[in-house]
Amino acid sequence: MIKKCDNLVVLAAGMSSRMKQEIPTTKLNASDIKQANTLSKSLITIGKNGEVMLDFLLNNAQKAGFTNVYLITGKDNCLFKSHFKKKNFSFNLHFAIQKTPSNKVKPLGTADAVYQLLVQYPKLKEDYFVVCNSDNLYSVKAFKDLSMCDESQALISYNREALKFSAERISKFAIIAIKNNYVETIEEKPVTNDLNSYADAEGNIYVSMNLFKLSGKLIYHYVKNCPSHPIRQEKELPVAINNYLKANPLSFKAIPLSEHVPDLTSKKDILILREEFN
Repeated sequence: MIKKCDNLVVLAAGMSSRMKQEIPTTKLNASDIKQANTLSKSLITIGKNGEVMLDFLLNNAQKAGFTNVYLITGKDNCLFKSHFKKKNFSFNLHFAIQKTPSNKVKPLGTADAVYQLLVQYPKLKEDYFVVCNSDNLYSVKAFKDLSMCDESQALISYNREALKFSAERISKFAIIAIKNNYVETIEEKPVTNDLNSYADAEGNIYVSMNLFKLSGKLIYHYVKNCPSHPIRQEKELPVAINNYLKANPLSFKAIPLSEHVPDLTSKKDILILREEFN
C-alpha cells in the first residue's frame, strides 16, 4: 500500500503568452488589463477581497491536506514571495526556479520544470508528488483522489461533457486513451472524426487537464530526457509521460471525474472567473 502523497507541485513559470494577446472587446478596466499584460496569470486578482487565482488553488490544496507545496516559477519570483509572505497556510511553501537557457527567451516547458524541481529538491526523487497548473482551479476532491491513490502514478481523467467550455475550446484538450482503467496514451492532437474510438462503454470521452500524480523515482529519467517539440521547442510533461508509458504499458492509473475546472487562459476568462467566485 502506497502512503498518502503529501507533496503538491504547482507549475507557474510559463510566459502567459495567450493572456497577453489583445482581444477585440472587453469589460476589463485599465488596471485589469495591466495585470493581464504584466503579471503571471496565477497572480491576477480574481476575488472580491483581492484574492489572486493562486490563492483559490492553494486554499483547495490546503483543504486536501497537502503538507508541502512546491511552487515552480521563473527567476523573477519576488512578486510570488511578496504575495505569499502575507498568507498563513498550514502547509510548508517551497520555491523552485525554472531557469531559462541563455540562448532562449522562455522556459523549456513543463517536463523541464519538473526536472529542474527534482534537481533542486533531490528528496522528491524518492517520493511521490501531485503536479498541477497554476491557472486551473482544481477541486478539493480532485486533489484528494490523487493524493490518496494507492498507485505510484496516476492522473485525473475529466469527462468532456462536464466541462463548461465552448466546444471549440474543449476540442483542443488532450484526450486520454484508457484501457482497463489505465492510461494507454495521452493524445495531444486527436483526429477529430475519430473521437468515438476513445469513448468508454458508456460513451464518455475523457481529457487531461494536466493534473498528475508522479513518482520521482519512476519519472525522473523521462523528464530529464524529454525531447523538445519540433516547433514550440518545449519539453512537455505529457510527452515525458507517454514515453514512460511506451516502456511501462498500463502502469498509469486513470481516475475518472465529472466536474468543471475553472481555467484562466485569456483576458475573457478573468471576467468569467470573477462571476464564478464572487
